[in-house]
Amino acid sequence: MNALHDLLRNPGMPTLVGVLVLLAAAWGLGVTSRYVLLRVARTVTRRTEWKWDDALFDHGVFRWLAWMVPAVVVQFGIRLVPGISPDRQRMVDNVMMALMVFFLVMALSAALSAVEDLYRRTPHGSRRSLKGLVQLIKLVLFIVAGLVIVVEITGQQVGLLLSGIGAMSAVLLLIFKDTILGFVAGVQLASNDMLRVGDWITVPGAAADGEVIDITLYTVKVRNFDNTIVTVPTWKLISESYQNWRGMTESGGRRIKRALHLDAASVRFLDEGDIERLGRLRLLHDYVATKSEEVARWNDNLGSANSVQANRRRLTNLGTFRAYAQAYLKASPDIHPRMSCMVRQLDSSPQGIPLELYCFTATTVWPEYERIQADIFEHLFAVLPEFGLRLYQQPSGHDVQQGLARFGAGRAESPSPHLSGS
Repeated sequence: MNALHDLLRNPGMPTLVGVLVLLAAAWGLGVTSRYVLLRVARTVTRRTEWKWDDALFDHGVFRWLAWMVPAVVVQFGIRLVPGISPDRQRMVDNVMMALMVFFLVMALSAALSAVEDLYRRTPHGSRRSLKGLVQLIKLVLFIVAGLVIVVEITGQQVGLLLSGIGAMSAVLLLIFKDTILGFVAGVQLASNDMLRVGDWITVPGAAADGEVIDITLYTVKVRNFDNTIVTVPTWKLISESYQNWRGMTESGGRRIKRALHLDAASVRFLDEGDIERLGRLRLLHDYVATKSEEVARWNDNLGSANSVQANRRRLTNLGTFRAYAQAYLKASPDIHPRMSCMVRQLDSSPQGIPLELYCFTATTVWPEYERIQADIFEHLFAVLPEFGLRLYQQPSGHDVQQGLARFGAGRAESPSPHLSGS
């Protein structure tokens, strides 16, 4: 009992007890406030039809505000603790003020995230991203909060602190180089509407070929078609060229630009039987009739020179097939009717005569585009023999084997000159 009495008479004992009581009160009020505030906020936000309060709750704004209660209790309760010197009270006030500034900035940061989340759900937000701007505002908030916290804890004036920072401007510019470049690039991308979330872009230098899924202050995330994620620095899209396929998507048509390589040796003039047979095709009936009349008039105007075959105009299987392919594309419901559509002959090469199809599909959906393209070329491949044309193809091992087999069979059938002379 005497020891306890001596302990209670110790001058520092009331101060220690007061501090412990204050900390316990701050902890208890903090737990209670968080429980009550979060429970009330959850109940209110779930019952209202507004979306902004749900976003604020989901991003933890009320949770950060509840953390300010213990700091407020300690800041104002420290004056009630006996034996605390003014210097220590001032130090505790500064630390608690710094904590409140930190919790307030975190709450504002969470509120900005909620605003950005709400904007992203709007129709306009699906095209333009505010994430880079929100990140820049957060960065400024954290810098200002850091300055305020340092000033509160150290007691230095803001002017002196800023003058020291100004002396380190070159170092700060080096540290925040990516931030400055990213902000400038983000402003240019947004103001010129050069990039949106959901755009299909191709960046050759970054191996990016896919859909933009996120635009931040520093990077642009692209999900490639193999489901890999590529991050491209935002400034790279300004300093280097990239391809945006949004125009193709918005136009409603995707281009087909592919050629059939025809064997030049299979090109010939059509005889009367070929013209009559091909004229019965629905897609060629009008073409054959019109072209035949045109050729006949040309040849009649030749007079006596009409007797020479080289002077006369005649239909070719290649030109007739080109007209058939053009009519086939025009009649297809899968080809866009208001966009360029033609079948053109390119320069001949050692790989044959390229006959290129240049048209646009009536859809931009990738699987449908590939199906339409495949259907068109499969049909044209199959109908080529009707015109007496052949595709050019490099000799394969099977072709070489067949040629050697025929060559060997030919040698076996022909008698040897030595044996025939004996």
